[in-house]
Amino acid sequence: MTDGPFVETKEAFGGYYVVEARDLDHAVEIAKLCPVPGGGVEVRPVVDPTTNPF
Repeated sequence: MTDGPFVETKEAFGGYYVVEARDLDHAVEIAKLCPVPGGGVEVRPVVDPTTNPF
């Protein structure tokens, strides 16, 4: 039996956080609190508060 046509990644872990921040600088400060030894964090806007109708 095999896992399929994929590279075996038993040691890999991925995920994401969705946070609410005042601005990009605040989002970066929150990202610095994320424990990622040997990894990295990307900060991306999901909703533009100036155009979001909610």
